[in-house]
Amino acid sequence: MRLLFDEEQEKLHIRFSEMGMMVSEAIHKSVRAFINHDKELAHEVIVGDYKINEREMKLEKQTLEMIALYQPVTSDLRDIVTVLKAISDLERMGDHAVSIARSTIRVKGNPRVTEIEDEIGIMGDHARKMVEEVLTAYIKKDAEKARKVANLDLEVDEYFTTIYDQCIHEMKTNPETVVGSADYLMVATYLERIGDYVTNVCEWVVYLKNGRITELNPGKSELEKENE
Repeated sequence: MRLLFDEEQEKLHIRFSEMGMMVSEAIHKSVRAFINHDKELAHEVIVGDYKINEREMKLEKQTLEMIALYQPVTSDLRDIVTVLKAISDLERMGDHAVSIARSTIRVKGNPRVTEIEDEIGIMGDHARKMVEEVLTAYIKKDAEKARKVANLDLEVDEYFTTIYDQCIHEMKTNPETVVGSADYLMVATYLERIGDYVTNVCEWVVYLKNGRITELNPGKSELEKENE
């Protein structure tokens, strides 16, 4: 029985990590599509989201079946609960990647502001790095690394503030960029929320290691989290 559980647990870890990489790739493609006004790539992200949703459902089914069949306790149960909780955060990151892709379709043809698009590109790369780093922390059950990844969310917030200020300036000085700047703001908001969801996963990695749920983003109010 123990051998069977260990095999299922290993499959669970692998499938969760694969889902995380799928989300990372979706974020990368959606941001590239947006700043390059690549409508075809944007459609690829939108169509591909079903694979992320499908993976979430399969992982949820597997975790519940493992709990029912093996009735795990202590660290084994934490392993399963961590995946069950974290897949929801990954799926929401995928949803935000889709939202960015949809913004690409809307923004096509609007006046471009290269400086803002460059900043969005950097912000997107940073968000993607956070996803990949938290997956590494999960695989290694490295709570300290998870804490460091959560701290990177502060930089995501800084990027958002910079883009926000740039957009407001453009709206005031060049009315033709109002519609495009509004889309820039939305994309920056989606990326900022992705950073928050990565922080949530970091919290589950800490829980996986020590069994305690720890708030790694105490400056974020519960109301803000609910609105996401």
